[in-house]
Amino acid sequence: MADDLTFDTRPPARSGECLQVSPLVRRIVADNAGPITFTGTCSYIVGSGRVAVIDPGPDSPAHIEALLRAVQGETVSHILVTHTHRDHSPAARAIQAATGAMIVGCSPHRSARPLFSGEVNSLEASSDKDYAPDRELAEGEAVQGPGWTLEALSTPGHMANHLAFALPEEKALFSGDHVMAWATTVIAPPDGSMSEFMASLDKLKGREEMVYWPGHGGPVQDPQRFLRALIHHRRLREASILNRLNAGDRTIPEIVAAIYQGLNPALVNAAGLSVFAHLEDLVAKEQAATDGLPSLTGEYRPT
Repeated sequence: MADDLTFDTRPPARSGECLQVSPLVRRIVADNAGPITFTGTCSYIVGSGRVAVIDPGPDSPAHIEALLRAVQGETVSHILVTHTHRDHSPAARAIQAATGAMIVGCSPHRSARPLFSGEVNSLEASSDKDYAPDRELAEGEAVQGPGWTLEALSTPGHMANHLAFALPEEKALFSGDHVMAWATTVIAPPDGSMSEFMASLDKLKGREEMVYWPGHGGPVQDPQRFLRALIHHRRLREASILNRLNAGDRTIPEIVAAIYQGLNPALVNAAGLSVFAHLEDLVAKEQAATDGLPSLTGEYRPT
């Protein structure tokens, strides 16, 4: 198929190195490589002279120093944040303290739904609860500088407060963790929602952007083709889960073992969370059933 999903796992750059990746965009990769973050969080500097910083990254002194070194002699007017995972937003406070820039973008941390009775949020520690923007950007609102505009696009799913930012001057989209070229996005309830994630993918279809600059890894080229492949991949994953239920699997570990064969052990928990997100969505659509509310430890069956 022309729209088969293929990933680009080439490292985008060494951490701390500032690269000019387009006429208006510079990128610095943070020093937080890992199974979920790939080679590290990508922070972006937009413009020249009077600039914006997108996703300043983790609370890493080395990365903060690299960002401040890159904008030395320039004015940082805005710090934009796509979402409140600790690998994206905490450095905003240090960059603001050093530059006086406004922190704008996503809302403070919130979950896609409340915790169910007895449920524990397994990714609680990954959320930046201290993030407090000077201004939240609603759908369609924008900030501007000399020769650049950054317009907010609500893209919940990975997190409830996730935003992307369009740069119309270059037909580019800063896609955060919503769409990435190196891997699929982890969707982990209650912070994330598979139904919202799929709706946000559909929302991007037909837009004019020619390149996505994601929160991890290199750019998404030909994003409309990639979106089609990504949506198809998620639907196939959903079908695989339903097939495993029909085959007699009842628990998330059973399903993960069957459909993620050869998976890096460090990613087993993340795979389980994504399967849980699919099951939660399937139960809501009455295509799967469970006793009581969906849970990571629950048993599931076909309807």
